[in-house]
Amino acid sequence: MRPDRKSRITSITALGILLVYTCLLVYWMFFAFGRSAGTGIEGYSYNLTPFSTIQQFLNIQQYNVKTWATNLIGNIGVFLPYGILMPVIVRRLSFRWFLTGFMLWITLVEWIQMLSRRGSFDIDDVILNSLGACIGWAAYASIRRMIR
Repeated sequence: MRPDRKSRITSITALGILLVYTCLLVYWMFFAFGRSAGTGIEGYSYNLTPFSTIQQFLNIQQYNVKTWATNLIGNIGVFLPYGILMPVIVRRLSFRWFLTGFMLWITLVEWIQMLSRRGSFDIDDVILNSLGACIGWAAYASIRRMIR
């Protein structure tokens, strides 16, 4: 198989995986874990103060290990695949454009969660999700360097 054909097949496969994963993630973010749309006169829930939720979850006396691990490690880990797969899908994608696009996308998702009342807008989620995507990008870059 020619190298350019192999590269194209790899990109298409990575795109398919990322699309399926994104659908699963949207389900988790909007419908799973007992989420339901708020109704009535309830206000919107949001946090615009960077690191306040992160700092709150680091208070281990207040939260059990499962709660803080789910919120901190989970918000990082679930976005690793974006950092790993996006440079496979878009070969000439720079880290700067990837991070900018990712942060805009995840901010939009947070706003939709808040406006639909199926979650809250939390700037700390944007920070943690972006950190996860960056770690994924770094992992991809490291593996790519080792292979070459």
